[in-house]
Amino acid sequence: MRTDLPVWLTPAVIAGGFLLFLWVETVSPLRAQRESKLRRVGRNLATAGVGLATVELLQIPILIPISRWTMTRGIGLLNQLEMAGWIRVAVSFVLLDYTLWFWHWINHRAPFFWRFHAVHHVDRDLDASTALRFHFGELGLSVGFRALQIIAIGADPLSVAIWQMLLFVSILFHHSNTRLPLALERVLVRIVVTPRMHGIHHSDYENETNTNWSSLLSVWDYLHGTIRLDVPQKSVSIGVPAFDDPKKVTLGRILAMPFRRWKEYWRRPDGSLAVRPHVDGRTRLEP
Repeated sequence: MRTDLPVWLTPAVIAGGFLLFLWVETVSPLRAQRESKLRRVGRNLATAGVGLATVELLQIPILIPISRWTMTRGIGLLNQLEMAGWIRVAVSFVLLDYTLWFWHWINHRAPFFWRFHAVHHVDRDLDASTALRFHFGELGLSVGFRALQIIAIGADPLSVAIWQMLLFVSILFHHSNTRLPLALERVLVRIVVTPRMHGIHHSDYENETNTNWSSLLSVWDYLHGTIRLDVPQKSVSIGVPAFDDPKKVTLGRILAMPFRRWKEYWRRPDGSLAVRPHVDGRTRLEP
């Protein structure tokens, strides 16, 4: 059984997925866009380039050796159990995806981490390019969390590689501004995160952003009671209230944003806090 994937496969899947969803969301858009798509895609790809350089500098010398080390030393939960290769990959996949839910939760709930993650959320529109728009500081911190995931789970290199590749595809998919048939998406959202589900997570109402933290399998939000599907997309405005001015989200400003102190992310210009009341327990996806 292979211990990893060809080095070219994941970058090729990411590039292909990005171009595919960029095309599909142009043909069948879900929400009207507020900014020039060309300008935003350029800004988001530039941000992604800085982040990619950071990840590559850390991931290759850290994550792959750690994964091999856990296997040879028998460290981690799965290394204490006897199981067939394909079962091990499946269990690793589920555990890696579940523990990532907690990382996303931390990025929203812990002020230090939110300073970096907010760069992703202040994008004033949501599309496939937003899936690549993560601050290099957040990506650097995520490598440390990923190392903890691998050590605790005992995930082997192949399982990590498969999960990461499918995770990237999922992130591109659910960030895309793709309008799927509502009946189809109501089925898909029971299994994976979808564009309408994640669009609510990028709402400029704080209590809506603090829902739908799953990244691939949607079951974790159902499990934790953090699922929110009953917000019609026509009432979803993307972004963070304090950064609604296009001049505040230029490339230079978003790269510097985590290193400045911001207290009122969710206060609107009129002084009100961005919170919208909801009836709990409603999990039917709205158009």
